Amino acid sequence: MRRTVRVTLSPLLKRLKLYFDLLKRTTSGYLYVVDMENKIAMVSPNIVRDFGIPAETMDFLEFRQAWRSIMHPTECARVTGIFDEVLQGRMRKGCIEFRAKTRKGGYEWVECRCAASFGYEGKGLLYAGIFRLMGQRSHADAVTGLLSKYQLEQRMKEALDEARETGRGGALMIIGIDNFKIINEVYNRSFGDQVLREVAHRIRRILATDFRLYKLDGDEFGIVYPGARKADVEALYKSIQTALSEPQKINDRKCFCTVSGGAVFFPQFGKDYLVLHKYAEAALSFAKQSGKNKNVLFSKELYNRWLRSLTAHEDIRRSVEDDCRGFSLCFQPQVHAVDQRIIGAEALLRWQNSKGRMVAPMEFIPLLEESQLMIPVGKWIADTAVRICRDWQRRVPDFRMSINLSYVQLRDPSFKDAVKSCVERYGVAPESIVLELTERTVIADWNFINREFSSLREYGLKIAMDDFGTGCSSLEMFKNLACDIVKIDRAFVKEILSSDFDRRIVEYTVALCRSVGMSVCIEGVETWDEYELLSKSCKVDSIQGYLFGRPETQEGFEEKFLRGKEPS
Repeated sequence: MRRTVRVTLSPLLKRLKLYFDLLKRTTSGYLYVVDMENKIAMVSPNIVRDFGIPAETMDFLEFRQAWRSIMHPTECARVTGIFDEVLQGRMRKGCIEFRAKTRKGGYEWVECRCAASFGYEGKGLLYAGIFRLMGQRSHADAVTGLLSKYQLEQRMKEALDEARETGRGGALMIIGIDNFKIINEVYNRSFGDQVLREVAHRIRRILATDFRLYKLDGDEFGIVYPGARKADVEALYKSIQTALSEPQKINDRKCFCTVSGGAVFFPQFGKDYLVLHKYAEAALSFAKQSGKNKNVLFSKELYNRWLRSLTAHEDIRRSVEDDCRGFSLCFQPQVHAVDQRIIGAEALLRWQNSKGRMVAPMEFIPLLEESQLMIPVGKWIADTAVRICRDWQRRVPDFRMSINLSYVQLRDPSFKDAVKSCVERYGVAPESIVLELTERTVIADWNFINREFSSLREYGLKIAMDDFGTGCSSLEMFKNLACDIVKIDRAFVKEILSSDFDRRIVEYTVALCRSVGMSVCIEGVETWDEYELLSKSCKVDSIQGYLFGRPETQEGFEEKFLRGKEPS
């Protein structure tokens, strides 16, 4: 057992004790003061009570050792180093967050502020400080236990001060969980909280000991990276991706999470925290809009594009409110793999903004999904596509129309009724309508998806899994998901003539699909050599690609692919 040597207050501390006693009665913080000349320390009683510091008055060396004993082992050297910088006059003041061990044995996040005063000859006189439990100030996130956005702001201001003094900048990085809103909707917020905790744990585990992870609003986390260059930020993001590559197992459920990142360098892009935070958020937003599971570095060009997307949000909302003005459909043909006859088409959404500019689908479709506007637009798509399918079936009786379906629409209770209403209103056979769900939107919510698919298939509609092979759960899809058609992505076609591996993957996928009663449509076919291999060797059922036709307007499709087929 450690022997505690109690000491008498020095004359200086006796003079200060009156003020010290007043202060400790007016704050919930933990106070301490050190007479640097006589090496005597005085602490407030709540430090003795809550953290097990030996006494209210003690020798400085004993005080220092007591402090070190309550610091988390991984943070002790860093924290002590900052305290020493203040004690020796190399820093005017110190502010640091760390974990301190309470008398009960657990660790609590605390924020400690300290300062020292010196005589004319540079001789130390007083060293004093205050620390508070982060949770008491609502600065610790209640779900993850991480430091909060207030601490991120404080840390960034310190980093900016350092950049002004030393010229050494760095990067602010914001990480956001992809599709986190869907996770909350599919399961519940309690499950979502556990996902947040697990993501935080995995990221913290790969961060260097002098880095801190901060919990921001919603599903976002922040990291300050002093001295970072582009390659450093990219390497950090790749490490985070790797840390999250394995599915999470929570309450006997498996959940796969990816994250997107946005980073901005300082001081070159800003010397104010709020400006830099806005820029990092813009980069993150752009990463999510351009496909998710990637990191984007801020640039002025990117920021201008992000601002245009904000304008597009309002523009697209007005289009939807005005009966989907500016929206249109194009149609890409699908042909039978053996005889190349037209068997159907995929309806593809297009949008012309209020200035008459055609906006790329990769720009406006994420805006529709984020704003829930995909629900009314999806109903407009279904109505338009089913009506056109009816007209084209008068020329090609077995013509089928494929309509893209987002997870957002599938979660909407009114979607099924809207599709059924279209089918009945226009008098088409349900089996001639194919609903294509993108594999990337499936997050292992198999039970819900199968319930919805079963209901749609019982009505007679066909279900296709789009972009097969580009997601993370292709084999699991076969095990858990019942559908009618699998569409293999172009990624497996572009190298198929030179890659024996890609050819075998397609062959095995076709065989596997056939064994469970599914047909296969392959996308992105552009050459006759690709077609010959896919139709004869791989034996796919149908083909879609530029070789047989690019997306066309309704009039263009009829002119190119239905000419000579008179309406019956």
